[in-house]
Amino acid sequence: MFKNVGESSFEEITLEKDFYILHFQNESIEAHNFEREINSTFIQIHFCLRGNSKFLFNDGAYSFDVLDNRSILLYNPQRILPINLEIQPKTTLISLLISIEKFHALFSKESGYIPFLSNENSNKKYYDDKEIKTTESIVLQQIINSNINSSIRELYTKGKVYELLSLHFQKEETADGEYCPFLVDEENVLKIRKAKEIIIARMAEPPSLQELANEIGLNIKKLKEGFKQIYGDTVFSFLFDYKMEHARRLLESNQFNVNEVGTQVGYSTASHFIAAFKKKFGTTPKKYVMSLNQ
Repeated sequence: MFKNVGESSFEEITLEKDFYILHFQNESIEAHNFEREINSTFIQIHFCLRGNSKFLFNDGAYSFDVLDNRSILLYNPQRILPINLEIQPKTTLISLLISIEKFHALFSKESGYIPFLSNENSNKKYYDDKEIKTTESIVLQQIINSNINSSIRELYTKGKVYELLSLHFQKEETADGEYCPFLVDEENVLKIRKAKEIIIARMAEPPSLQELANEIGLNIKKLKEGFKQIYGDTVFSFLFDYKMEHARRLLESNQFNVNEVGTQVGYSTASHFIAAFKKKFGTTPKKYVMSLNQ
């Protein structure tokens, strides 16, 4: 199902029985409302890629916001939580609706660390609010911007949604020493976090690995291992993803052209920036900006 209302659009795709994805795009200067019935057996996960939205309950008696770059998860088997959504201007929101039965079939082996799947919590409500991971954001953008042939788009989208779920519920390896002995040393953890702050602050001209290691006071081996354990990626792969996300937000602001955005994130030539952006998001910066204004 796909609807266009002025500068806003809404699309709903049925991935499987009791498994749906909703895509809201409000490019207007006014808030838009959306309502959808949903029974108490469904888990709702809402990803706000930009802007913000407000969920209203009990005829507006109370509400909560889904803010920019945040995701929320709602599950309450004791009462119906119909979607009554107020989507603010310049907002992009993706929502997943999946029955607890379908979800349990996907994650049965992981039920020990997903709170609402455990036996003692099976009949309790659950709410979670957290920042969207960079890896999740990339997959969400791929879902939105896919130019896949319509005959296989549903299959492509389903694969990406499964990828998104696996990233969202990926088990965090805690600092208990069993999985990540490096993390036992709190001083080293602080140094790795400092390394992340440095490369973000100097993304246009980042230091080399050796320079970064020297600056934080670790050898390269510990820098590489620690960064991978804490952030799940290599230093420069993490930085690349961060730069592309930053570039996307700059483009959405409509304050800079493609060349200016490329320069701000460290590309001396527009062609290199365009190639990098397309590699991550499957579309060029110019086409991405045009899609925002459709």
